[in-house]
Amino acid sequence: MRVQQHALTEWTKSSYSAVNGDCVEVKAATRSTVSVRDSKKPLNGMLDFAPETWSAFIQDVNRTAPRGA
Repeated sequence: MRVQQHALTEWTKSSYSAVNGDCVEVKAATRSTVSVRDSKKPLNGMLDFAPETWSAFIQDVNRTAPRGA
């Protein structure tokens, strides 16, 4: 899955969020940066990744994570 720049212009919560909504959020901060933060503590900073790195991570998770986990 390739990160689509226009798809992540706002913070987007993971589809695997807990019932209370606590999870990670992701945003395409720039054309060359995907930012990830903790939705419980959004002011505590974020991690930045190259779009290719984030896409590779998502592909790996999708390939190895059991469905419904």
